[in-house]
Amino acid sequence: MAGVEQKTVDAGEAGMRLDRWFKVHYPGLGFGHLQKLLRSGQVRVDGGRAKADTRVQPGQTIRVPPLGVDEKSAGPLTGRTIRNQGDADVLAQMLLYEDPKVYVFNKPAGLAVQGGSGVSRHVDAMLEAWRNKKGEKPRLVHRLDRDTSGVLVVAKTRGAAQALTAAFRERDTKKTYWALVKGVPRKREDKISTWLVKEATPDGDRMRVCEHGEPDSDHAVSYYRVVETAGRNLAWLEMEPYTGRTHQLRVHAAHISHPIIGDPKYFEADQNWEFPGGLQKRLHLHARRIRIPNPGGGIIDVTAPLPPHMVQSWNLLGFDEALAEAD
Repeated sequence: MAGVEQKTVDAGEAGMRLDRWFKVHYPGLGFGHLQKLLRSGQVRVDGGRAKADTRVQPGQTIRVPPLGVDEKSAGPLTGRTIRNQGDADVLAQMLLYEDPKVYVFNKPAGLAVQGGSGVSRHVDAMLEAWRNKKGEKPRLVHRLDRDTSGVLVVAKTRGAAQALTAAFRERDTKKTYWALVKGVPRKREDKISTWLVKEATPDGDRMRVCEHGEPDSDHAVSYYRVVETAGRNLAWLEMEPYTGRTHQLRVHAAHISHPIIGDPKYFEADQNWEFPGGLQKRLHLHARRIRIPNPGGGIIDVTAPLPPHMVQSWNLLGFDEALAEAD
């Protein structure tokens, strides 16, 4: 059995309750046992007495007396503890980027990010398979629609989640999407600015463009530019959401009369328009690239390859990915 140890609080544990800190590091330690150690002063923070609800901060030293239980093992070299091999394998296939604080995945179209009605499998639940050596589950910091593919940023620690969430909230990120839309916009590039409100429909929640001042409405701003066209029938747009409203790019594309191909909620076409042969009727919207401040310093800049159904469409239409990458 180990003797008295002095443990340092990590940056990712900022604000964690002391009892939670012990649960993460010593999962076999019962709460009643911890309470006795705290009352007797055997557990201390920076040399002082503490309570179960004391909030610890990075750099503080926690005195840990002999506990009679093992510290949580470090697990594999990645620092991950595999809990569900099937989910772990899928996450590994999706992984585009990893550092000590962040994962970036290429989420496939059709996989939900979070649970909901009729959702049996989603990224948030799959992340249970990659809890770290301290027992922390990776945290979602933004979302993608179920049928939208592409870059999804996930924080490894509490501190990283706070930093990344702030970056999204303060709009320090740049998100680039690729979309295939009906027709060709008159302006080669433009800003779309509207107010959006959510409304319930028989087919689920739907966003609607509304007037400024309508109750529960939010301002939404997007930018687009036309990268390439297939005659007058289809256009490849590069889109950037300045705000992050639900279904924002899908609603804005429809609002300018150029809905995204395969969009089951917002695509409407006149009777004379025919769906192009050879294209799959799946949402052609892909989160292509993200640039975001890294909680560990510097900038994360990650690009996700197109999903198979969009690769098929790009090949069929003769679109050259290098046209967008060159800008």
